[in-house]
Amino acid sequence: MKDLLLITPPFTQLNTPYPATAYIKGFLNTKNISSYQIDLGIEVILALFSKEGIQKIFDKEIIIQNISENSQRIFTLRDEYIKTIDQVISFLQGKNPTLARQICSMNFLPEASRFNQLDDMEFAFGNMGLQDKAKHLATLYLEDLSDYVIENIDSDFGFSRYAERLGKSANSFDELHSKLSENQTFIDDFTLKILQEKLDIVQPKLVCFSIPFPGNLYSAFRCAKFIKENYPHIKTAMGGGFPNTELREIKDKRVFEFFDFITLDDGELPIELLYENIFHIEKNNESQFKRTFLIEDQKVTYKNNSKRHDYKQAEVGTPDYTDLQLDKYVSVIEIANPMHSLWSDGRWNKLTMAHGCYWGKCTFCDISLDYIKIYEPISAKILVDRMEELIQTTGETGFHFVDEAAPPALMREVALEILRRNLVVTWWTNIRFEKSFTRDLCFLLKLSGCVAVSGGLEVASDRLLKLIDKGVSVDQVAKVTRNFTEAGIMVHAYLMYGYPTQTVQETIDSLEMVRQLFEMGILQSGFWHQFAMTAHSPVGINPEEFGVTPIKQEILFAHNDIDFTDKTGIDHSQFSFGLKKSLFNYMHGINFELSLQEWFDFKIPRTTIHPDYIHDSLLDDDDFKFKGNSKIIFLTKNVIAENRVKTKKKYIYPYTKITIHLKTNIVSIDLEQEQAGWLMKMFEENSTDQSKKMTLQQLKTNFEENFEDFELFWFSKPIQQLKENGVILSL
Repeated sequence: MKDLLLITPPFTQLNTPYPATAYIKGFLNTKNISSYQIDLGIEVILALFSKEGIQKIFDKEIIIQNISENSQRIFTLRDEYIKTIDQVISFLQGKNPTLARQICSMNFLPEASRFNQLDDMEFAFGNMGLQDKAKHLATLYLEDLSDYVIENIDSDFGFSRYAERLGKSANSFDELHSKLSENQTFIDDFTLKILQEKLDIVQPKLVCFSIPFPGNLYSAFRCAKFIKENYPHIKTAMGGGFPNTELREIKDKRVFEFFDFITLDDGELPIELLYENIFHIEKNNESQFKRTFLIEDQKVTYKNNSKRHDYKQAEVGTPDYTDLQLDKYVSVIEIANPMHSLWSDGRWNKLTMAHGCYWGKCTFCDISLDYIKIYEPISAKILVDRMEELIQTTGETGFHFVDEAAPPALMREVALEILRRNLVVTWWTNIRFEKSFTRDLCFLLKLSGCVAVSGGLEVASDRLLKLIDKGVSVDQVAKVTRNFTEAGIMVHAYLMYGYPTQTVQETIDSLEMVRQLFEMGILQSGFWHQFAMTAHSPVGINPEEFGVTPIKQEILFAHNDIDFTDKTGIDHSQFSFGLKKSLFNYMHGINFELSLQEWFDFKIPRTTIHPDYIHDSLLDDDDFKFKGNSKIIFLTKNVIAENRVKTKKKYIYPYTKITIHLKTNIVSIDLEQEQAGWLMKMFEENSTDQSKKMTLQQLKTNFEENFEDFELFWFSKPIQQLKENGVILSL
């Protein structure tokens, strides 16, 4: 028996749990409040895609003549699907790696229409390893089954979403309420059976649903309805990304037939207060609430009467993944996008470096909301403490920092702390492409285990980047992506089209910039999305300043995406196919030579961008600029110094040969013996083990107490060799 049950409703990711309930459970542990968490999504998927579940799918009555040719094929091969499904799921869970050889034999899995794309994608997957290729084929197999379910069983099904259309721009609750009044769906039967089993075991008094996306909304309401009908003594609450952004203006009382409470923004204190109210642990006569909607006096009421402050990030505890079936998540490889594989393949411990966004200015972003507006970083020591704790409790050393934009200075300190503790971890995060990401910082991040970053280039146009208030230029993005790439860190760019006042010429020029970034090899992955105006962004709050006119609608339920008209009158959706098709080619290193016109079936203007624009922007090099406030770090301990002499004619020159053994190569330099002795001392005093870092100015002062002309020494060929190999970093 537990006090609280925390639920992520179907569906989010297949490969790793959405972290919200783990964050809340970690906090509740610090308050000695007992809780249990479940990811209903993965449990439903595993029940559905099992021998028994697939049998139930094919047992559903169909009229074979009325279904598509593809569904006819899948139904005809149903015995093969039933025979192979458990083995395929086990393989995708990492439990049956030898099955890869059978899968890749191309005579093991039944194949339907999803496999037709293999011929087109052979160039993308031809060089994949055996395990990855098998994962991709197994993913196509599951997608074939998903297509069958969508066509013949439940049109709302999706692996990472369910009935998403009911949650998207749902200004009225009517359609969702009508759907909930109907009989349970085939998927609901699986969901509610598992839910009932958990409720009977846990016996909670409060069930909290974390709803991150529109694709989780319907199932959350269906589950809440089931609880109200069958367990009326249990209170239900809703929180998470969807209500935080969409339900801030809710007025429809019918919502509270399903949920007793809806909380907004950081969930720790609101949930603690709900617990105190339900368990009658009251601090005074009046019930205290934090950012909570409920029914009071027969109307929807927003209560925020608690004077207690939200918890600092250092106080919320380490995320706790206990109860979640971590060994049962399914890794898939859907497409040949290298960044996409990070999202869908492998399990990641989720952590946050900083609450909110340190930039907080982008005009398309919901910067008026607390989850972005309130910036609060965590100390590197606490963060790495949490990493070590999660490694112990989960057995996983992979981390995804889910920040809006990870702060470069904190990333540096986290990297140094990881190196100080000799941890072996793999991590990735979201960033801004700002100039702080120098070559040396990127190299340090790589050494600490960083494998990838994603960031918003948005519209690759300097005019529009200024309008967005992105704080970067295309030149700057090129240099930063170059720095990450040269360090061996993969870079993914979020790309945008259709921003207010964007012209057709700017769209084409933006595509040309992207083409050049990929052709230069400094960008490895990207994704185009069309601009959407949201209610809590500067564009949504002051649309007239950006040349758009919102289409007004009465808000009784969800409010986030806003329909609008742009004064340019351009139909930006016409560019969608061409932008995405070109990007698919560029990501695989082909067709850079094609005219941009080739990607579109309508006339477009010629680009105005010089064909060497990105190349030329990389020529300006900062390597020979003296930056006195830079922190200096010596990264290797594997140093051998040998005093030697060399003769030239009648003269004898004493010198020291310094040899440094790096992981993949050996670096040797010759220095005068006295300077070499000084440098060896600096190695010792400024290693990663030392918490206090010397600045370049301090290093210069120290050098000039013994020698002359520090700049001549610092920019000499031997020291440059050490810098180029990452032995000396200037941060």
